[in-house]
Formats: sequence, structure tokens, C-alpha cells
Amino acid sequence: MIKGVPGVPDILPSEIRKWQYLETKARQLLENYGYSEIRTPIFERTELFIRGIGPDTEIVEKEMYTFLDRRQESLTLRPEGTAPIMRAFLQHKMYTQGNLVKVYYLGPMFRHERPQAGRFRQFHQIGAEAIGLENPSLDAEVIAMIDHLFAELGIESVKLHLNSVGCKVCRPEFRKRFAVYLEPKSSRLCGDCQARLKRNPMRILDCKNEGCQEVIAKAPRLSTVLCDSCSRHFREVQSALSFLKVEFVIDERLVRGLDYYNRTAFEFINPSLGAQNALAGGGRYDGLAEEIDGVPTPAIGFALGMERTLASLPPSVRDAIPGVRGTFIATLGEEAFRSGMLISQELRHKGQRAALDFGNRSLKGQLRLAHKDRFRYCVIIGDEELKKRTVIVRDMVSGSQCQIPISQVVDHIISKAAQEGVPGS
Repeated sequence: MIKGVPGVPDILPSEIRKWQYLETKARQLLENYGYSEIRTPIFERTELFIRGIGPDTEIVEKEMYTFLDRRQESLTLRPEGTAPIMRAFLQHKMYTQGNLVKVYYLGPMFRHERPQAGRFRQFHQIGAEAIGLENPSLDAEVIAMIDHLFAELGIESVKLHLNSVGCKVCRPEFRKRFAVYLEPKSSRLCGDCQARLKRNPMRILDCKNEGCQEVIAKAPRLSTVLCDSCSRHFREVQSALSFLKVEFVIDERLVRGLDYYNRTAFEFINPSLGAQNALAGGGRYDGLAEEIDGVPTPAIGFALGMERTLASLPPSVRDAIPGVRGTFIATLGEEAFRSGMLISQELRHKGQRAALDFGNRSLKGQLRLAHKDRFRYCVIIGDEELKKRTVIVRDMVSGSQCQIPISQVVDHIISKAAQEGVPGS
């Protein structure tokens, strides 16, 4: 038997309701904040990610799924969503739509990582990008929007970590001081960080190795070298967040794993998830457009990991996600089956979920099937019911049942669903 690829899990029908719930909540909220959906291709030219994300990042060096097509052009499955959106923004001249373009996306991303809890080779993100302005209040609104979404989902355990990673004016000075501090301690760094020290020292701040964390514990802080412009921007972001009553902690070790970030950087952490505990993260990337041959364009965005967010849903929310709905038609005999087909079609045409058995099961078997497939009601039609031109309607949740004329069954079920507020029942 051919099995699936490790780290690329199937999302089965028994799980899909949770995913749809999260997607629906996110769409509604993002559109309330003025964002419109955008869909970019699953693969892009490799050059986009090398130049956009940064050649010395973990993603580009080790994690991208890259291949040559039949024309020998190097293509890569997207490892993140921001670079493709900026490419689309520039290619389609979306900047002509106004001074601020707000878009969101949902979909799979791909990284060749070691599969573990909370980390997959195909994973799913919900993200948004606000492109065109460098107003620090916009940064605060983006962060507050994510905080709002977690509140809507009932996830109360998240903590917002916030930092400024500076800009191309002040960051080189920090990189220099940081490297000088680490040089005499380089033998205590892991192999990856020893290589990073030569190419991109700031990536060491991302390392989760305990030994590396001990080495950098007393390293210079980014806040000590921020230029006046970055310091002012960061203060205003903090002020706006406080005004919006969004709680945060300053985390000077937070740099994010992508080179395009500047100034504001943030992560929402759920400590209860263990090592892979970042539910969402993002920041400002004012230089990305120039890196991919566009005009200077300030922007800020975020991405939320759907798998980790679903794992963080409290049981009270998971249990409340609608799952038992619709009507199963249990029939006994050919004539009853034909009547059941008509009833199920009429229910579907009126927006209701409906099904019937094509496997000639017994009544007991059909009731088991209705329960397994999480139908709210079961309409039972047998010879006795056909003689009386009636049906039995059973509530699969409460176990109660009643007998009604067959001509009224569709209206009866729609009325019951409306009274109980169950969509598609």
C-alpha cells in the first residue's frame, strides 16, 4: 500500500468542520477590517524566495522544495505567503488602487522540516498584508486584529511578544557589536550558529539550542542601537497598542526567521504548546519590494499557523462547532426508497443537508449510519407509513420521534431547524 508522505497529513472529513470554522471566523473578521482575499500560485520562481526571504536564512538554505521544470527553470513550492503577494502587488500594479492595499490569504505552505508536533512539511496559514503606508498606528491595528481573532476563537492563553529589529541604518551597527561579542565565544555555539556568525549573526537570536541561548543571554541589545526614527516608530506602536488595550511584552531576542523584516516584529505565543508554540507572527517589511526589483513600498503583515491555532482551541469552542445537522432518510422497500429520493432532493433544493442509504441496509443499520454520519434527524419510511401516507421523524440527539403526513415532512424539518438555529439541518 502506498502511504502518504511524512509530515504531510490528510485532513479527514471527521476533522474538516474545525478547519472550516476557523476559516469562516478569519474571513469574516479580516473583511470587517477592510481586507480582500487574494490567491497566489502554490509555486513561484525560486529567485523570488532567495531574494525576498534572504539567501542565508534556514528556509532558503535547508527547507525549500525546489525543482527544475521541463524548460530547466528553477521553481519552488511556496514556503511562505508574503513574497508572492508582494510580487503580485508589483506585477499587477495594485499600488494604483490607492495608498493602502489590504489583502488576506489562506492556503498551504511547504517546508522540508523534520516532522514533529506542531511542525509539518505541508502546513496551512491564514495571513494578511497591509501595503503602502509606514504609519505605526497601522502596525498596531494589524496586531490588534490578530488579538481580536484569538478572542473570537476563545483562545485566552496567548501572549504577544513585541520587538523592533531596526532598519538598514541602525541594524548594521548591532550586527557588528553582536558579532564582536560572540567571536570569542564561538566554540560554545552549535554548528549552525558558528556558520551564521560568519554570514548573518542575527539569525543566532532565532536558535532554540539551549547552549546558544546561554551564550547570547548577555549579548548587546537591539534597543541600544536603534536610530531615532526606529525608536520613535517603536514607541508609537507601543502607545497605540496600549490605547487599544492590547497587552504585550517586549522581547529583545525576537527577530523572526525572514530577512525582509524591519522595525516592528511580533509573535503570538501559546506556552502550553511546548517547543512549537508560535501561533502567529509577522512584522514590517518596508524593503521587500526593492529586493524584488520594485519601487520602495512600506508594508506590514502576519501569518497565522492553522494547525497550531486549531490545537489551541479550548474544548468549549471545539464542542460547540456545529457538527450534527441534516436529515437522513431511512427506507424499507423499493417504493419507500423512491419516496425517500424525492424527499431528500426537495430538502437539498431548499438548502438542507440530506442523504439516504444506497446499500440496502436494515433499519437498524441505517440508523447506525445516520448516527455515524452525524445527522440531526432521521425520516423513517416503511410499508406501514406508505399505506398511511405518513413518515416517522426521529430526533437523533434527543431520541424523541413523531409521525406526520408525508406531504408535510420537508416543511416540518425546515421549521424545526429554524427554531433551533441549526443551519442546513
